[in-house]
Amino acid sequence: MAYESLPDSETVLAQFNRLIQELLRGNMQRNTFRPWEIEILLDIESCNLREVNKRDTLRRYQKAVQRHMEKGARLPLKLSEYLDAVKNKRAGGGTERAAS
Repeated sequence: MAYESLPDSETVLAQFNRLIQELLRGNMQRNTFRPWEIEILLDIESCNLREVNKRDTLRRYQKAVQRHMEKGARLPLKLSEYLDAVKNKRAGGGTERAAS
């Protein structure tokens, strides 16, 4: 997919934070999404998070995306990428600050 018309990373991060807050509140009140938001939503859905851990996982994911984008990324990493990084860090004996 081409993202040449993508706004700067600060704007994308603000849009991402809004999307996550809507998910955390459980009230998605819009029906128009940017292509990358749809990718993020589909990826979150495909991760099959347990309801018990979903809010905490999404908050940790949000913080990881903020760090990721502060380092210059143009788009947020996907939840599946974040979870893989956490799993790999744990397997390697690292801390939980994956994808930072």
